[in-house]
Amino acid sequence: MKTSIIKTTPSLIILFTLLAFSFTTGVQAQMANADKGVFQFDMEEIDYGTIQQNDNGVRKFTFTNRGRAPILISKVNTSCGCTVPSFSKEAVLPGERGIIEVKYSAKKTGRFSKSITVISNADEPMKTLKIKGNVVAKSNSL
Repeated sequence: MKTSIIKTTPSLIILFTLLAFSFTTGVQAQMANADKGVFQFDMEEIDYGTIQQNDNGVRKFTFTNRGRAPILISKVNTSCGCTVPSFSKEAVLPGERGIIEVKYSAKKTGRFSKSITVISNADEPMKTLKIKGNVVAKSNSL
């Protein structure tokens, strides 16, 4: 009986050590993010649906800062020059809402899918948003 306890004891020690390490790492990660802003977007993808060529391509991503520190957006990158972002340079305080506006140029017909990368001091420093849709030629009927 003693031999089986002695043989399993090193395995139990290793198991408990791994469990303690993973718990400690998780707590440290939570503590590191405790004083950061946290994005909560109303939606992370906007579907334009079908729009006519040269229609207004402006849409807005709205978010709430659910963290404990202000969020400051430093840059917004897009996957092509056909999408132009606009955002406030002011910090979004905890509990407040912010807006990132994007204008898609609907000059070319066809389906589109673009990404917008928000770079900030939030807990997720690079947040990716998406837009998609289909641009159809304007009809010439009266």
